Amino acid sequence: MQKTRIGIIFGGKSAEHEVSVQSAENVVAALDKSRYEPVLVFVDKGGNWFLRNGEDAPLTIASCDLSSVFDVAFPLIHGPFGEDGTLQGFLKMANVPFVGAGVLGSAVGMDKDVMKRLLVEAGMEVGKYLTIRESDKLDYGEVVNKLGEVVFIKPANLGSSVGISRVTNEAEYSAALSLAFSFDRKVVVEANIDGREIECAVLGNNRPMASVPGEIITKKDFYSYEAKYIDEDGARLEIPAKLEVDKMKEVQTLAVKVFKTLECEGMGRVDMFLAADGRLLVNEINTIPGFTKISMYPKLWEVSGISYSDLINRLIKLAIERFDRENNKINNNL
Repeated sequence: MQKTRIGIIFGGKSAEHEVSVQSAENVVAALDKSRYEPVLVFVDKGGNWFLRNGEDAPLTIASCDLSSVFDVAFPLIHGPFGEDGTLQGFLKMANVPFVGAGVLGSAVGMDKDVMKRLLVEAGMEVGKYLTIRESDKLDYGEVVNKLGEVVFIKPANLGSSVGISRVTNEAEYSAALSLAFSFDRKVVVEANIDGREIECAVLGNNRPMASVPGEIITKKDFYSYEAKYIDEDGARLEIPAKLEVDKMKEVQTLAVKVFKTLECEGMGRVDMFLAADGRLLVNEINTIPGFTKISMYPKLWEVSGISYSDLINRLIKLAIERFDRENNKINNNL
């Protein structure tokens, strides 16, 4: 049987480069080698593409027929230029099936400001927040009046807790804005939420399903980059989360609703807060969630009955299914 060539695209220009490398290593290790042949495509921090086959061979994308390199792409570039629709659009133009959300779902899922606006319009509740652009002038006093003294400042288009700061005073506010604006032209300022941090994985195309929910129990002020990827003792993942049956179903229903509202496909991890009064507040969706050995997305599915290797297999099948469906619609209209 001829093996399907899976193009593992990883690295990238964003601040999440190292996380992407870790995710790729784990996916390659778990890939069923009897069915699939991994083709490693590395993107360095300068945006240059290489085939990593013993020695890095430069890949000139402008003149390359990607379908001759691999059959299905598995994008694992987190953040800008990988998770924001740019890579997805390129793969569609190259006529290559790919894992995960399409152009629209990737773009709106990446921009925390646009994402929150769409969720609110669809009737879902999010925490109080403000959006600040580089040209805006908003002092700390105004932020406190609207959101309270403790806030979180983050780049609008980044993930993995990169560039996020917890702010409790004016000096911290100025430093946090400078840090966030070093990554993005737009930042989101979010009110502190007194609640439990709940995450739920979603899998599927037209009929997505939700995993059992999990809970992040941090040992620090918030779920930082170090706690996610470096310090294995920085946070504890409790899967499944200790929730009443009705609340667990509510989390799963909300996760699927977020996934559909944001036009996502393939995979997504929906993060939310369970407030002290029982309300569920949506925080965000990650359309290319981490696939490291301590990442929540594969762990949630493992407890839900889908192994790491089977999860990858299902994601590849979903990519091919969507590709065939879209091509059939295009051919039917020719």
